[in-house]
Amino acid sequence: MNVATMQSHSVSIIGTGSYLPQKVLTNFDLAKMVDTSDEWITTRTGIKERHIAAENESASDMAVKAAVKAIKNAGIEASAIDMIVVGTVTPDMIFPNTACFVQKQIGAVNAFCFDVEAACSGFLYSMEIGRRFIETGAVKTALIIGTEKLSIITDWTDRTTCVLFGDGAGAVILGKSRSSKGIRGSIMGSDGNLVDLLKVPGGGSRYPSSAKTIEEKMHCIKMNGKEVFKHAVRCMCDAGIQVMKKCGCSVRDIKCIIPHQANMRIIQAIGERLEVSMDKFYLNLERVGNISSASIPVALDEAVQAGRIRKGDNLLLISFGGGFTWGAMLIEWGI
Repeated sequence: MNVATMQSHSVSIIGTGSYLPQKVLTNFDLAKMVDTSDEWITTRTGIKERHIAAENESASDMAVKAAVKAIKNAGIEASAIDMIVVGTVTPDMIFPNTACFVQKQIGAVNAFCFDVEAACSGFLYSMEIGRRFIETGAVKTALIIGTEKLSIITDWTDRTTCVLFGDGAGAVILGKSRSSKGIRGSIMGSDGNLVDLLKVPGGGSRYPSSAKTIEEKMHCIKMNGKEVFKHAVRCMCDAGIQVMKKCGCSVRDIKCIIPHQANMRIIQAIGERLEVSMDKFYLNLERVGNISSASIPVALDEAVQAGRIRKGDNLLLISFGGGFTWGAMLIEWGI
C-alpha cells in the first residue's frame, strides 16, 4: 500500500548534523575475519569501509552528537525543540525510547519524544511525522534523527551480510518555512507480505531471548539478498517517480538524489531505471556502508557541508527497508 501526500511548501530543514564513530573497519580487516576479499566485497557492494561504534557507545550517544551539530547549524537552543523523533532498529533499550535518552543528554526540556521502527526507511517516516506536526501547528520545531549501531546485530561470521553494515547517526531540525521552499511532497509505502526478506527474528514477543535464540543467532540480521535487491529497486524507483509526479516535476528538475546507501548495484539499477547519470546521486556508501535509518541523514549532512546542495535545488530522498517499507521525499532546499 502506498500513501501519497503533497502540501504547500510549509516545512523546511533548518539544520543538519551527523556523526560517524572513530573506528574504521576496512574490507582488508574483514578478510581476516571471514572468507572474503576486498575485491569480492567491492565488486558486489561498492563498499570499502564502514565505521564501528565503541563497545560503550550506544545509539543515543551517537544520536546526541549528530543532534548537537544540527542544533548548532540551525542556530537554535535545545529548549526550542518541541518534539524528538528517532528512527532506529538498535535502540538503547526496548523501553524507554531512545528519543528520551537523547532529550536528557541535550537538555530539550520542552520536547515530547518517541521512536519509529521502520528499518532503513525509519528516517523518512520520522521526517514525515515531524512535518505533519509542524503543518498542523501542534509544534514549531522538531528534531528528527536516524541512528544505528548495526554492529551489535551483525553476524560477523556471515560473509554475505557482515560486509554491508556500519554504525552512525544523522539528524535534522525541521521548522516552519519563511518562504515557499521546503518539503514539497512524499510517498510512504509498506508490504507486510515481504516481512521475511529482511529481519532480526529474535528478542521480541514472537521469539523471546533464550539460549536457543542466541545459539541460532536469531538476534542477528537475516536477509534474502536476491529478493531484497529486486524489491528495493522497484519500490524506490516507483516511490521516486510517484512523488515527482505529485509535485509536478520530472527527474530533470532534480538537482541531487540521496538514496538509502545499501548497495551500489541497487543504486546503479535505480539510476538506469530513472535514466539519470550517477553524477546526480550523492554517495558515501564506499566510506560508511549501510547504516540503515542513519544512511540518508548522514549523506544529507555531508552533501550540505560539501556545498553539493544549494538554495532552490530540488532534492529527492528515497529509501527502502525491512517490513517491507519504502519512502520518497521531494524537497526544495531553502528556509
